[in-house]
Amino acid sequence: MGAADPVPEHGQSVLPPWPEKSPGPQPVADRLCLQGILYVLHNDIAWQLLPLELGFGSGQTCWRRLDRWQQADVFDQLHRILLAELNAAGELDWSRARVDGSHIRTKKGGADTGPSPVDRRKTGSKHHLICDGRGTPLKVITTAANVNDVTQTLALVDGIPPVARRPGRPRRRPDSLLGDKGYDSNPHREELRKRRILPVISRKGAPNIKSLGKLRYVAEQTFALLHQFKRLAVRWARRTELHDAFVSLACGLICWRRLKKTRS
Repeated sequence: MGAADPVPEHGQSVLPPWPEKSPGPQPVADRLCLQGILYVLHNDIAWQLLPLELGFGSGQTCWRRLDRWQQADVFDQLHRILLAELNAAGELDWSRARVDGSHIRTKKGGADTGPSPVDRRKTGSKHHLICDGRGTPLKVITTAANVNDVTQTLALVDGIPPVARRPGRPRRRPDSLLGDKGYDSNPHREELRKRRILPVISRKGAPNIKSLGKLRYVAEQTFALLHQFKRLAVRWARRTELHDAFVSLACGLICWRRLKKTRS
């Protein structure tokens, strides 16, 4: 996948086809709309300010295509395909996964926003992340800023898509899960064990688990990669599903860049 290629190198396009005979003018090419979406993702400009001279179509056209593709699950499919390619290359570390959360500001409110405990109670959201041992994003969930990290533990684990491209059944469970004291919960530990996942989670009031702090940087590095996409560092979309479309697209791009390194 190049800078604006919606088709993975191995496999068919994940984009929904247009009707052969649709009324009205010919729609703008999918590739051009994807380039416009990527431009907004990288630069965080308002849709109406997308420069027409770039040839991507209007901001409204690109926004509609984003909405259409999100409803067709395009971005999640692309993320799953690229995870499978990384898995086939032996680049996913299933021995341990890491969970963490990161706050972001919101500009227009909307669903899944709330008072931020780290930003003077200003309205915000939070990204909850689970990544593999090398920092590859497996699943990201967007919630209100005042949602406790521990409440999303199982949703993150269960949200890991089945990842194929290795002998045997598709993989979707890490061997262990690392978390700081914000994830301290005996009921959640028990649920993880039922899923055959070893919980490695610090307890409140007790010393941190040895070496856990050194591994925290893995998730922090992944958040840094996600939030380099300026559209994710500050949330503008009132609809969570449209914000999550950008999140899934960014996760796919991170996977693609790592895959390119294995092939260079």
